[in-house]
Amino acid sequence: MRQLLLLLALLSGLLTGCAVDVKPWQRGLLAEQKMQLVADPMEQFFDEHIFFSKEAASGGKGVGGGGCGCN
Repeated sequence: MRQLLLLLALLSGLLTGCAVDVKPWQRGLLAEQKMQLVADPMEQFFDEHIFFSKEAASGGKGVGGGGCGCN
């Protein structure tokens, strides 16, 4: 009985993740630059460079260098 309840809970959790189709008139809005995960790639690059330079560490993003800011 316990396994059945667990299976039903798992299946109901998977079914709630189903998405509705994106309508053709909504696709233009979703394709805009401001809707991207990273709106400005150069700004993200500089933010990561400053972060790794100040933290004196690297990793997680594949950026090499040290804390001196000379990378």
